[in-house]
Formats: sequence, structure tokens, C-alpha cells
Amino acid sequence: GTRPRPRLVGVILQRFVTDVFSENCYVVADEEHRQAVVVDPGGGIAATVLRALEESGLELGAVLLTHGHPDHVWDAAEVAGDLPVYVAEPDLYRLEDPVGPPSPLSNTMRQAFPTPYRRPLDVRVLPDALLAGGGAELVPGVSIRALAAPGHTEGSTLYFLAGEWSDAVSSAAGAPAGTTGLVLCGDVVFRGSVGRTDLPGGDHEVMLWTLRTLKQVIDPAAMLFPGHGPGTTMAQELRHNPFLA
Repeated sequence: GTRPRPRLVGVILQRFVTDVFSENCYVVADEEHRQAVVVDPGGGIAATVLRALEESGLELGAVLLTHGHPDHVWDAAEVAGDLPVYVAEPDLYRLEDPVGPPSPLSNTMRQAFPTPYRRPLDVRVLPDALLAGGGAELVPGVSIRALAAPGHTEGSTLYFLAGEWSDAVSSAAGAPAGTTGLVLCGDVVFRGSVGRTDLPGGDHEVMLWTLRTLKQVIDPAAMLFPGHGPGTTMAQELRHNPFLA
């Protein structure tokens, strides 16, 4: 017999860019259920994201982090309140203080953010269900498949989503209208580049292993939305990204 194809749902994707390090924060929600996941709320973005949720008639269900660097987690507590904040286990320690011990670099970084860092109230390790099979729903209607992608940090993670995306989303990635596969890739792959490995927790050799794996498992047609900069597609990166050559 044949397996029934998974139902593709209309999924909302909104992108907000922080003033600090121009980090991309994403809101993902199912059009029917109207519950949202906020991905990587960086420093100074909380008020903008919370206002956008209210204006869009969306209810926040969870915050999801691609990794634990400060520019991706700084406003997680303010956005989430008492709702869960999910991160891969290897980066769990970073949420205690994502900047880390005092140093010239960490002191400069801490001063770049408009408010002091607060640890979220309910930090949770990614559910095992997200890392297996077809993934799982963190909120109704939004199915997410997580893939460990270390190298930029120990716990860097990609999130795969499938849905019926608007033409605006496809256009933002330079993909044909009707493209269904989408990957939120944090600081692992950018348009024309990849995440740096010279910060604490980075590992060049591990990153090379990750990139070789991604070349095998990401559909070339998939849209990629990174943690910084514009969207792209895997096909474009396979052709033009020197780090994926």
C-alpha cells in the first residue's frame, strides 16, 4: 500500500531584524490554530515581536533557539514569560549567562545590548520527538524536525518545517512560488557563507563534518532562512557557497 502524504498546512513566517548584530528573529504559526513559536529572540526585539503577535491575532506557545549565543537568546525571557524556552542540550549551559566570563570581547558584547540579560523562567531541552522521524509539534499545526548541526556552537541546531508558504516567503528566499520545504538554520549556513568557528564552543573540524552532512540531507529545493542576512535556497548555496563546494 501507499502511505498518505502529510497534510501541508498554511504556515505564517514573519522575520524581525534586531538592531544588535542584525540578528534575525522569526515567528512561525499555523494559520488555523493561531499559536506561534518565536525563534531566536535577540536583544531589543521583544517589544516588536510581542506587538506583532498581538496585531496578527497570534498566541505565543513557545520560544525555540537555534543555539545559545547572546545575539540569539538575549530577549528570550522577556518574550516567553512563563512559557517554555527550548534549546539543544549541549547549549543549555549558555542560557545561564550567554556572554560568559569577563573578557574584553564579552564586556564589549554585554554593553551592546539595551537591557541586562535575564535567564528564562522555564528553560527546557529539545524534546526527543523533534529529533526523530518526522519531528513533532511544539504548538498545534506547526511540525518541526530538528537536526543537530554542531560546529558554530556545540548545540547548534537546524529546524525543518513543511507547509504552504506565501509567495512573499518564497520570494524572500529566491525560491519558486509553491516551494514547501523550509529550514531555519541559525548561524550554520548563510547566503554565500557559514558560521564562524573561532568563538568559544566553535570547532572547525566539526563544522566541516556538519556541512558535509547538510549537503546530503537538505533538499536542494528547500528554502534556507539564516540567523543573519537574507534567505536563500540550498540549490543556490550548493552552486555558489564556497564552503559547500
